[in-house]
Amino acid sequence: MKPRRRLRLGGILVATVAVLVAGTATSTAAAQDTSPPSPGVDEIVHSPNMRQLTNLPKEGPFASESAFNTDIAFTKNHAIVGNYDGFTIYDVRKPHKPRVVSQVLCPGGQNDVSVSGDLLFLSTDYARTNDTCTSEASVASDPNSWEGIKVFDISNLAKPEYVAAVRTDCGSHTHTMVPDKKRKSVYLYVSSYSPAANLPNCQPPHDKISIVEVPTKHPERAAVVAEPVLFPDGGNPGGPNPDGTNRSATTGCHDLTAYPEKNLLAGACMGDGVLFDLSDKLNPRVIDRVQDNVNFAFWHSATFNNDGTKVVYTDELGGGGMATCNEKFGPNRGANGIYDVEGRGDKRSLEFASYYKLPRHQSENENCVAHNGSLIPVKGRDIMVQAWYQGGVSVWDFTNSERPKEIGYWERGPLSDTELITGGSWSAYYYNGYIYSSDIQKGFDVLAINDPRTASAKSVRYDEFNVQTQPSYGRR
Repeated sequence: MKPRRRLRLGGILVATVAVLVAGTATSTAAAQDTSPPSPGVDEIVHSPNMRQLTNLPKEGPFASESAFNTDIAFTKNHAIVGNYDGFTIYDVRKPHKPRVVSQVLCPGGQNDVSVSGDLLFLSTDYARTNDTCTSEASVASDPNSWEGIKVFDISNLAKPEYVAAVRTDCGSHTHTMVPDKKRKSVYLYVSSYSPAANLPNCQPPHDKISIVEVPTKHPERAAVVAEPVLFPDGGNPGGPNPDGTNRSATTGCHDLTAYPEKNLLAGACMGDGVLFDLSDKLNPRVIDRVQDNVNFAFWHSATFNNDGTKVVYTDELGGGGMATCNEKFGPNRGANGIYDVEGRGDKRSLEFASYYKLPRHQSENENCVAHNGSLIPVKGRDIMVQAWYQGGVSVWDFTNSERPKEIGYWERGPLSDTELITGGSWSAYYYNGYIYSSDIQKGFDVLAINDPRTASAKSVRYDEFNVQTQPSYGRR
């Protein structure tokens, strides 16, 4: 989701740029909205194969409507949920009875999280007066304001300790943790965007990412070690769409997803979808780049399939604050774009296959658009669980890239029947047999799916899981 503070809606050669044109973008959601009418306020509806196990409401300093829950990382059967005002650590060893282990008040939205061993990393993308957790809101036009990466020691999950901070240009909207091969350091690929001439720490053209190295035994030495330029040509210039919305210009990346085992990185970069070679961790090299100037407004996030032969890119039309799951925007706007990775080596290319969008219309009082999800580790199939804000949680199969289909869902009705209040599932991820959802307003949900198509995933276990650092779950 885009911050409210400002509109954030070494040379690298781009191998190819593929532009989708009308007539080539096929929809797979022609049968959209075949379900019963939308549920009422706070009413829960779901497919027969999905159910809610429990919900823990937001609490303490995060209980207010303005304290949005955000992304999730997992370690040692604990879920760490970011919040615009800090983060909460939940013990999920008993998924039916999760409990709060600790909360850290540290304002600085979005506070997206990742974890590596005993270290937790937090993204700050709102200007603050300094890098402490007691800082106050500032303005990005102040050269002394601070945004960037914070590092915590979580060796004691009940008492996280703040140990380091690194300023990065334009802040850190999201970040992706990539381990060093020798395991002596981790690299954080920082995504940030929307520079402006009046922002001294976020100057145009900002066609780069920041790479922060964190030595695992000396996290206090964390520092920016590289700033590779990804778009020497400036990227997508952006422009208006026929329905009055705007297509984002590329001024950085919103999110990066690494697949370290395959030395691949997928970039969702505002106006561009990018596939990178990650052999050189400090110099990700563009293999291919695609644009969709017909239906995509904002390339938001990316997910590889387990074989690394497909990438699902999401379009966060409206920045997560609009009602776009309706007849007005249709089946191809605010959707996922599924791309097959064809060819080998430097000749690999991203080839559009289809769109997938939530197949149920939502009310005009529900912000709804494609958002964060993860693979469900089913060998031999490509199945994903995904958050759609107030559209709820959808489980869908894209084994056939051209014919994706939903196989399960769970959702709440709107927060209000008279106004649109921002809410819903920000992230929905599968971890050790269950689906965990971070709801912006309602808190922490634990869901179960009972379906023969996903049953084998229950045997896959991870001690540590960062969705933007994809692990392999075995060969097909």
